[in-house]
Amino acid sequence: MAATDTPLHTQEEITARVKALEALLIEKGVMTTAAVDRLAEIYENEVGPQLGAKVVARAWTDPEFKARLLADATAACRELGISGLQGEDMIVVEDTETVHNAIVCTLCSCYPWPVLGLPPNWYKAPAYRARIVREPRKVLAEDFGYTIPDTVEIRVWDSSSELRYWVLPTRPEGTEGLGEEELAALVTRDSMIGVGPAAAPAS
Repeated sequence: MAATDTPLHTQEEITARVKALEALLIEKGVMTTAAVDRLAEIYENEVGPQLGAKVVARAWTDPEFKARLLADATAACRELGISGLQGEDMIVVEDTETVHNAIVCTLCSCYPWPVLGLPPNWYKAPAYRARIVREPRKVLAEDFGYTIPDTVEIRVWDSSSELRYWVLPTRPEGTEGLGEEELAALVTRDSMIGVGPAAAPAS
């Protein structure tokens, strides 16, 4: 399916439709406001980027785990007790000195919820989905302030309902003496999508 620059709906329209659907479901007694809030809390605080960060930190410190993660991300995450809806078939791609990876879902917003939490609004926006596949270097620089050198190849991976990709970012320099918990604190959601780097350690 060819990407297009013309959004089907603006972000404001999408947000309004989601709110209207939520209000209707609550009004009909299908769900409650508390249930909606609890679901959001689960994916932001209990399931989400902090779990992906834990996986990345383990891969940075354990070469054997890293090999298993790159071979079968779903099984490797399960070793750490991480699994669930939208995480059944995950593939991790590794950033290196010569290759940078970025993730998108050009059809909708397929995304590995157990390790990254709820997808950010920009990930679901038609503009990102259309442009990142055509001009990834420009999108990363202009939209995210993330400049990738011309000497580094950029690979864009298109997630789907069958396969959900995420990135094993490059370990920051100067972190040789840090433990897993300290390393996990440097891993951002954006670095696991490929639109930003892992954070540098505090000086």
